[in-house]
Amino acid sequence: MSPVIRRNGEEFTVPSKYLLSILTALCIVLMLITFNADKINAGPLEGPINAFASVFMMPLQRGITTVGTKIKNTADRLSEISRLLDENERLKAKVDELTIENSKLQQDKYELIELRELKELDDQYNFDTVAAKVVAKEPGKCKWYDSFIINKGEDDGLEVDMNILADGGLVGRIIKLGPDWAQVRTIIQDDNNVTGTVLSLKKNLNVSGNLKEYDYSGNITFSRFKDDKIALGDSVVTSSISEKYIPGVLIGNISGIENEPDNTKKGTITPAVDFEHLDIVLVVKNPKPFKQK
Repeated sequence: MSPVIRRNGEEFTVPSKYLLSILTALCIVLMLITFNADKINAGPLEGPINAFASVFMMPLQRGITTVGTKIKNTADRLSEISRLLDENERLKAKVDELTIENSKLQQDKYELIELRELKELDDQYNFDTVAAKVVAKEPGKCKWYDSFIINKGEDDGLEVDMNILADGGLVGRIIKLGPDWAQVRTIIQDDNNVTGTVLSLKKNLNVSGNLKEYDYSGNITFSRFKDDKIALGDSVVTSSISEKYIPGVLIGNISGIENEPDNTKKGTITPAVDFEHLDIVLVVKNPKPFKQK
């Protein structure tokens, strides 16, 4: 749209092309004055030209200088922001890399601790064992390992019914295996029974898996015990008459006792094994006699 100028109550319109031509001519004049400033200053037009420059040129130059400075500062800030963003991305990538490395080191640390504990357990029982890692949990609703898969199998000399140890106690036994894997059923499963012995009394009882009880209190159950001298905290180990389990392996400790109508005792046992956090276990291949101490 062309600029509109009011004159004597009427609208006077200056076409855009004329306005552009006027501004262009003005710029050329200003450029000529600037380039010939020395000659002009020495001539008769020095006074008027200086006056014109002070009125029109100086503010224009200051404006141009101010705008140029702001543009330069803005460009510098944008360049610095871009550099900082690039640096931030690089540092974030480095942090991610260090986090992964730290996590791996922590995992190696815990696995080393577990292996040392298993070595002490192996030395304690003096069994021919092989270490294995838990690689899969059987699907189901349980939050703990009532059944799981390990990364060793027939190729490693494993067989069905070999016992599994961890945390200084009995985990369960192998029920199925392949060339490089084995499935383990733990002693906390409902259909699992172990003949145990109360160490202090040298008398047997029946230890039963109980998923509901374990989910509620972290315990399994025992029954058919015929001695009133049983006490809380008594250690229970696998019995010498057990068909599937090696004798003398710690199952857990008595945590609850109740009287039955037939004058026997029943109650609960807290397992020695933490079935919620199993990671590395020992598979007993060929049991040896206990060390003489």
